[in-house]
Amino acid sequence: MKSTSIVYSEKFATISQQTSFQQLPSKQQAFTRDIAHTYRFTMQELQQFVDIAQDLTSWGESNIEEIWSKLDAGVKNGRDKKKELLLQLSNRWNELKNEPNRYTNITTTPPEKPSINTVAKDEIILGYCPVASEKTRCCNLLTLDAVESCSFDCSYCSIQSFYRGNQVVFDENFAANLSKLKLNPDEIYHIGTGQSSDSLLWGNKHGILDALVDFAKSNPNVILELKTKSANINYLSKIEIPRNIICTWSLNTQTIIENEEHKTASLQQRLDAARKIADRGTIIGFHFHPIVHYSGWHEEYESIYSHIQSRFNPTEVAMISIGTLTFIKPVIKKIRARSFHSKILKMPLVETAGKLSYPEEIKLELFRLAYNSFTREWQDHVFFYLCMEDQRLWNKVFGYEYKSNHEFEQAMKYNYLRKIGHLHA
Repeated sequence: MKSTSIVYSEKFATISQQTSFQQLPSKQQAFTRDIAHTYRFTMQELQQFVDIAQDLTSWGESNIEEIWSKLDAGVKNGRDKKKELLLQLSNRWNELKNEPNRYTNITTTPPEKPSINTVAKDEIILGYCPVASEKTRCCNLLTLDAVESCSFDCSYCSIQSFYRGNQVVFDENFAANLSKLKLNPDEIYHIGTGQSSDSLLWGNKHGILDALVDFAKSNPNVILELKTKSANINYLSKIEIPRNIICTWSLNTQTIIENEEHKTASLQQRLDAARKIADRGTIIGFHFHPIVHYSGWHEEYESIYSHIQSRFNPTEVAMISIGTLTFIKPVIKKIRARSFHSKILKMPLVETAGKLSYPEEIKLELFRLAYNSFTREWQDHVFFYLCMEDQRLWNKVFGYEYKSNHEFEQAMKYNYLRKIGHLHA
């Protein structure tokens, strides 16, 4: 008859394959295996233990070995010891998540350089925003995958859950395929290229911006949005930008850029690039998504809102979107699997509209500061909206709401077209 130790060893070999155990560093794997054997962890208990171990390492907090050893020394032996230890470990983990993040002395891991590949595709299909949901108020943005994947390395990015491997893919038939895309001339389209990759990071590599500019010229019923965290405006600075192209920048505090948006342009570089494009008569916009809650967030975000109003005129700006960290479970799994230093998951995660995000009281604090920091002139002449948020929040932030996604979509298109028409009147 096999000993209970051998029986559990065989069980552990099976259940560990169904968890993220193999993603732990070898030293933590050995420690976790010993603890699992001692307390006969179930698969769910093992996964919980591994998740906490990965988070602690990523956050730069005390490691799992230190915390578990202290807890183990303070809990009396008995039939319920495992249950009590896991409860206390979970409580300590949640305590850390509820503490404001402090970005000091963080050691970042240099991101891997992606490989660049080309494929020959047969067609281009317009998609919908990959995180769209009926449970949140959505603008029904159509997406155009000019490039697949991104070489920026934002810790929170959902793109990493859509593509496999560290590869960036260009379609060598992109221009030809785009020219064959059939659109209804009687319909207004709002199309973005920043959902599968950064819109300007690559410049005109493989002729992608040439193709997009020609597409905009050929389809005046399209509002084409180029969304970026770069300052790469070399190509756009040398051409006449079609009036139906709007260039939008995703902005964040320099603290978040340095610690969570690796390889992207600095805040100042993004704002300088936006200023230069606006000076050329092209409508611009800003995305504050995600706004992150951390120690010092209030002052740093407020400073950006003030800076924008001092450098730009509301007649130049089509929109300002507001949103925060919102995760689907596959993205959280991908973040933990990377084993890098980031505090992005060190936050109180609650389920909201089918995803995981901050509690509502934190969201309202973030969003109200953003909107209320802008003057009445900006609020009246720029289209403000919440991105991927529950419709219940709209009234609490803006004092109004849309009854449906269609109504939101129509309001957005109307405001963009009005702004484009006003600028080029």
